Amino acid sequence: MSLLPLGRPLLAAAVFVADTALFVAMPHGGALPWAAVAYALAVAGVLALGERAPAAAFTACLLLSALAGGSYVLLLWAAYQAGHRAVARRDTAQVAGAALGWLAVGLVARPADAPALSQLMALFVVFVVLPLLVGRYLAQHRRLVAELGRRNRRLRRERELLAERERLRERLRIARDMHDSLGHRLSLVSVQAAALEVAELPQRQREAVRQLAGTARGAMDELHELVGALRGTDETAARGPGAEAVDDVVAEFRAAGVPVTLRRGGEPRPLPPAAGEAVYRTVEEGLTNAAKHAPGRPVTVCLTWEPDALLVTVDNPVAEGPRDPGGAGGGHGLRGLDERMRQVGGFADHRLSDQGFRLVAMVPTAAATDTGEGDEVPPAVGHLRTAVLGFATAAVMFVVLPVGMLLGVN
Repeated sequence: MSLLPLGRPLLAAAVFVADTALFVAMPHGGALPWAAVAYALAVAGVLALGERAPAAAFTACLLLSALAGGSYVLLLWAAYQAGHRAVARRDTAQVAGAALGWLAVGLVARPADAPALSQLMALFVVFVVLPLLVGRYLAQHRRLVAELGRRNRRLRRERELLAERERLRERLRIARDMHDSLGHRLSLVSVQAAALEVAELPQRQREAVRQLAGTARGAMDELHELVGALRGTDETAARGPGAEAVDDVVAEFRAAGVPVTLRRGGEPRPLPPAAGEAVYRTVEEGLTNAAKHAPGRPVTVCLTWEPDALLVTVDNPVAEGPRDPGGAGGGHGLRGLDERMRQVGGFADHRLSDQGFRLVAMVPTAAATDTGEGDEVPPAVGHLRTAVLGFATAAVMFVVLPVGMLLGVN
């Protein structure tokens, strides 16, 4: 049970007032004023000592109880503080020795009969043993919860490091495979296109070869950048083109003979880098599918800015025959596009109808933030445990103490 900084002094003041009032209520003959002042000073001293040395305060409280014949409220406070805060072996030995000494003195001072013995044992159990055990239990529970929290944080860090190492290993493998397979094939295409550029060709074929060679060199440059990004550890390095490069990719497809119409709407807003790249890849994927499955057909690209999002649509009619625009490359392009959109907080969808094929994507204009909280123990669990323990302790006190008193009276 943890006490707030302001709650501890208030509780100590309540203990001081209650214990002093009980002392005043007891019969003391004619020396009550001076005895009450001396007792109040002694209680204040024990409370002040308990803030720094709970074991010593518990010992002093037992001594005061033996001399004054009461101090039950103060004894509850001191015993709980000793069990809760005296964790060193020396302090534990001092607390155990003081408690057993107090019991021994009580056994010697009281009459050797069964009622007196039962009354003393009831007082010892209720005002000494129970508060000590409750304080020790709550202290151990608090330390256990703290240690479990530290272990959980360390396990999370280790798990994150292992995941990061596996991710880097997979990135290196992909980079090697791309460089060794796709890089060599693109290099061969670039060499063949460069050889055709210097060959004697008609003007129309020469222009087409020049565009082919430029596209091949651009693909090689993008492949080198991608391999470099995969081999690096900074995910923001070598970031791909963003939404501002949509005009460039549209121009490339127009130069390749694809009739593309680009339409814009709304007020442009800044996009996070990952969202901008997702927009670029959406337009690129839509134009690539249109060029493959509906060659020569007109394509319409629309960028519509909403207050909190950017809507991207790519529409094209389909060619005659089998209609499966989304199946190119086994569907990996559209599937990867959907995964990319989900990572930036957006979505992608494609559908085929009698009017044609439509690719739709939406990205938010603000970066989606993901805050992960640690697996901490809910405060309500600790409060409930403390309340249940306090209720059980009070129930034991209300059973043991009256039984001991009745036995003492009889």
